[in-house]
Amino acid sequence: MKKIVLIGMPGAGKSTIGVLLAKSMLMDFTDTDLLIQREFSKSLCDIINEKGIEEFLKIENDVICGSSFENAVVATGGSAVFGESAMAKLKEDSAVIYLKTSPEVLEKRIDNIHTRGIAMEKGTTISELYIQRAPLYEKYADITVECTDLTAEECVDRITKKLREY
Repeated sequence: MKKIVLIGMPGAGKSTIGVLLAKSMLMDFTDTDLLIQREFSKSLCDIINEKGIEEFLKIENDVICGSSFENAVVATGGSAVFGESAMAKLKEDSAVIYLKTSPEVLEKRIDNIHTRGIAMEKGTTISELYIQRAPLYEKYADITVECTDLTAEECVDRITKKLREY
């Protein structure tokens, strides 16, 4: 296994948990949202507002496909699962871990929904977004970790244990 890929909803803790997991596993850490921002020198929110959701999803797919993730924990954007070729690349030599978190907890965590840069239609709720995306997270996951009631450190412990079993 050359990489560990974290997928899940915005607010699930992919970036926070990813940094802690990378430290504990002696691996590098990469956040695909930051790769996109760096390439465009703009925030995700600005990219989505200027180019639209469909173009953003294509950009996200292309950036992931064009990146190398050797010996790394990779935190993906919540919408990465819409890119089939991106997910095929991420699944190569990796364990894909779905950080499952309830919509109620996500709503409490995400207070900046309109400026965070989430690929979602205006007027969509977190619960509606969850219903759209959860089947894709489940489809691509090798391991699912229920994180709703766990701290970031407890999530890392649970992931580490499940990786040993995997």
